[in-house]
Amino acid sequence: MKFLDQAKIYIKSGTGGAGCVSFRREKYIEFGGPDGGNGGKGGDVIFEAADNLNTLIDYRYQQHHEAKNGRGGAGRNRTGADGADVVLKVPVGTQILADDKETILADFTEKGQRLVFLKGGDGGFGNLHFTTATNRAPRTYLPGWPGEEREVWLRLKLIADAGLIGLPNAGKSTFLAACTAAKPKIADYPFTTLSPNLGVVRIGKRGSRKEDGMDFVLADIPGLIEGAHEGHGLGDRFLGHVERTKVMLHLIDGTDEDVVKNYKTVRAELKAYGSNLSRKTEIIALNKCDALDATTIKSKIAALKKASRKDVYPISAVAHMGVDDVLQLMVNKIKR
Repeated sequence: MKFLDQAKIYIKSGTGGAGCVSFRREKYIEFGGPDGGNGGKGGDVIFEAADNLNTLIDYRYQQHHEAKNGRGGAGRNRTGADGADVVLKVPVGTQILADDKETILADFTEKGQRLVFLKGGDGGFGNLHFTTATNRAPRTYLPGWPGEEREVWLRLKLIADAGLIGLPNAGKSTFLAACTAAKPKIADYPFTTLSPNLGVVRIGKRGSRKEDGMDFVLADIPGLIEGAHEGHGLGDRFLGHVERTKVMLHLIDGTDEDVVKNYKTVRAELKAYGSNLSRKTEIIALNKCDALDATTIKSKIAALKKASRKDVYPISAVAHMGVDDVLQLMVNKIKR
């Protein structure tokens, strides 16, 4: 299934049904009087967060969603049927944005969360409603109230406990495949990952310290390059999936010559993106250390420590070296 995290749709609630003008006419009843019923209510537009969805691809092929109109009233004081609601199911983590793509109108963060986003119009009154002591045979009625309509943007921000960030070819997809059951595409060229991937990490369940174990969701985000916030490469559109994470694992390719420059490039893009991403808890890991000698690893770790003022962990996702230690550290950070 193709991953889609943004979609623009048009939604419209139903118009209420018109009231009815009718008079009671029966044998042996001399003064029947008015008996026109009210119109039915228009259908609502409802959003619901569904746990079994992870993409907005359904809204790529159907952009118009309209609730049904209410039926008109009828004689014998019969009220028209209400219009059917339209229920739009979205993945957990979806935001509804105004047409400017900045104003957040709704945010779905829990499974089963429902919101009546557009209310249907009320039905109009029939002539029975206007009967008074002095107006015994009114011919007045009201049409139904119109529904609401608007265009909105749907934006999906994946719900993950931790996120993988780094330059292209830093080994993020390899790391995800090494510690989860996910099977992302892995290749030796930049921008292999074109859309976010999710995997569930299960750690500490079989050891003696089961209290230290837990399951958490890990998101692999497509690689960033310098100028991503200006739209270069894949841009920064996927960084929204890291906004909800509790911790970020910053992978740096240890085989690159200037690891400090690589680190600063990604940090600059996080800061330019905003949303306090640069302030999130960050774990730095020097990846692909199986291809380096001990002296090189030591020098590059020292340079990264000086630049970041944080601890740096040598790992190799391919050789599964140091991966468990980093995962346990992520668990501890998430629990805090």
